[in-house]
Formats: sequence, C-alpha cells, structure tokens
Amino acid sequence: QVQLVESGGGVVQPGGSLRLSCTVSINIFTINEMNWYRQAAGKQRELVATISDDGKTNYADSVKGRFAISRDNAKNTVYLQMNSLKPDDTAVYYCNIKFPFENYWGQGTQVTVSS
Repeated sequence: QVQLVESGGGVVQPGGSLRLSCTVSINIFTINEMNWYRQAAGKQRELVATISDDGKTNYADSVKGRFAISRDNAKNTVYLQMNSLKPDDTAVYYCNIKFPFENYWGQGTQVTVSS
C-alpha cells in the first residue's frame, strides 16, 4: 500500500514563507512525476507544481517565481518551498504521485495566509 504523508502547513502572514514536505512509503527513485496540488474552499483542485525524475520542474502561473518544488530521493520526500505568500494561496495542499498506473494522494495539509 502506497502512502503519502504531508506536513508543514500552518497559518502565516502575507509575505511569509512555509515549506511543505511529503514523505512517500516507497522508493521514489523510479517515480517519474511528483506533484503538488491545492484546493481552496469552493474551488476545484488545481495543479501547483511538478517535478520529474530528472529534476525538471513546472509551475502554475500563479506561483511562478514564488514557489519551488524539489525532491530528495534518499529520503523519499518531495518538498514545496512557498515564499511571498498571498491570501489567495490559502488552500489545502495535496501531494500526488502516479505509480505505476494508479494515482495516490496524501491526506492534505492546510495552508492559511492571513493577517
């Protein structure tokens, strides 16, 4: 059974930073894409950032230049560094992988940006 466990969410003021972590219960070395999604209240889940096994990254336009995704294969963990946070970034953030043909999700971690 593949499990993903996110951590690092919380309440932060606008302009602040948070780092989310997602630890996977299997060796992630062979997992091609690892993703972070988010879902704000009343909105659809949206893709925030992707990292491939060769380190290539992609970001939603709304977070480019502020968020950075990275992975540590030795720790089976993917990270999302979030800087210059805005109230619009408030959402539940989910880690996602596809292995080998199934999608797996973490339980989500709440990020609230508020003064």
